[in-house]
Amino acid sequence: MNEFAIEHIPESKYCFAEDKNTVTLRLRVSKYDMPEKVEVVYGGKYDYATVQLRAIMKRYCEDKLFAYYTATLHLADVRLVYIFAITENGKEYYFSEDGLTEHYDYTLNYYNCFQLAYVNDIDVMKPIEWLKTATFYQIFVERFNIGLKDKDKSYINLKWGELPKPKSFAGGDIKGITEKLNYINDLGINALYLTPVFSSISNHKYDISDYYNVDKNFGSKDDLKELIDKAHAMGMKIVLDAVFNHCSDQISQFQDVLKNGRKSKFYDWFIITNDNPLQYECFASCKYMPKFNTSKKEVCEYLIDIATYWIKEFDIDGWRLDVSDEISHEFWRQFRRAVKEAKPDCVLIGENWHDANVYLQGDQYDSIMNYAFTKACLDFYAFKRFTPKRFVEKLNELLMRNCNAANSMLLNLLDSHDTHRFFTQVNCDKDKLLNALSMLYFFDGVPCIYYGTEIALQGYHDPDSRRTFEWDKVDSSSTLTQLIKYLCSLKANGELADNNIVITEHNGIIEVVREKYKLILNGNEFKIKYTPLNKSFAYKYANGELDGWGFVIEKI
Repeated sequence: MNEFAIEHIPESKYCFAEDKNTVTLRLRVSKYDMPEKVEVVYGGKYDYATVQLRAIMKRYCEDKLFAYYTATLHLADVRLVYIFAITENGKEYYFSEDGLTEHYDYTLNYYNCFQLAYVNDIDVMKPIEWLKTATFYQIFVERFNIGLKDKDKSYINLKWGELPKPKSFAGGDIKGITEKLNYINDLGINALYLTPVFSSISNHKYDISDYYNVDKNFGSKDDLKELIDKAHAMGMKIVLDAVFNHCSDQISQFQDVLKNGRKSKFYDWFIITNDNPLQYECFASCKYMPKFNTSKKEVCEYLIDIATYWIKEFDIDGWRLDVSDEISHEFWRQFRRAVKEAKPDCVLIGENWHDANVYLQGDQYDSIMNYAFTKACLDFYAFKRFTPKRFVEKLNELLMRNCNAANSMLLNLLDSHDTHRFFTQVNCDKDKLLNALSMLYFFDGVPCIYYGTEIALQGYHDPDSRRTFEWDKVDSSSTLTQLIKYLCSLKANGELADNNIVITEHNGIIEVVREKYKLILNGNEFKIKYTPLNKSFAYKYANGELDGWGFVIEKI
């Protein structure tokens, strides 16, 4: 065996508790090694020398380089110790903290076995129940719909339907979303993620000057409360955008720094690197967005109070956390404790574009916007960098990044306000968009649709990805809308709520198997022979043939 490929790390994505008495273990090996048998040899910490139990590990998935064996143990004694036994060519080898060896002395196990010393219930990362059946719909508030017909519209400088520029204002507002709740609900959507709604001079509102007020162009606090209450009455959740990495230079605390310099009581609230001339850290290179110093106690308290205020007073269901990976881990730990005390099932979704495993241990976020999934889909559907086989390998690699609880809560998306529209990226190929949407729902996690996807709205990068919604193109009978409704119904009914997902590829055909349904994707340009056993939904399938980029959903 390739010893360099073998890896296991206790209390990590390779070893995690599912609940107080259930632990899942993973062992990584080279994908080119095919041992006859892999077992976990486990027992209680204090009698392991004399009593060892064995459980067969399943070869669960493969990525580009590695294969992963898994086993889930149901324990009476939660003081777990274990090693791995690997049989190759009829000979048993052992993998422990000493690496791969031909022999293992159980009487000296306390020196070199792996251990999960005790499963403490508070340390178990638990999925948020409502996420298991959720489909999110992301709305860029300024471009969705105008509901306040009599408001001052003097600020609007973009005609609805025209292409936006960086400083365009089209007039979308909160009342406009409330007016369209029935439309959104009819799609099967049951969760909304709104870009920032607080006071700001920009159209995007990521430079906030007052965190305790709704931006006047979007309406009022009463309008937001009405939206939340009506959404809740329809069984829909509302997640707002928390911009806590930075703020507007117009915020009162920063204005005080500009006025009083080092004498300002808010001087340490920001990361100031020079006084004369004033220089400070900011978001990207945007000097109008100074960066908060979240190592400062008073800043942490201020931001946490904002988060809990909107939960307690307006009953929001979660926060999407902007630029969350640039904020201190300690802040997020304090933030989580306060938010979960205010509302235990309030979801925290970090904007981390990269591997965020360190944040997804149950002490900081619940989830991230899963842009790694987005990129895998682009590499396959748009850029033609992935073959179907390589696409499956990448998806399996992503599944192995985190524990099962974290995987089940990741916000999977094809596009957002920060990316090109997926439909534009695939050269307006509706076959590929439909194919990708089916994968979006079947992949482990929570699907998120960017507003307008259901009408194949186009757009290149920001600001073009933030076009106004084209309401005259809504067609409830279109294949795209019908597919989204069907997939939403599967998700809402709990048919895709389990962690039992197996993704494989054979001759360009991708198969995604969940507990109750499976998805068959043709990742080729040409037709293939296929006979579904229990067809539930099909696209580009007829007479035993699945056309290029067609797919079939089957009930198992």
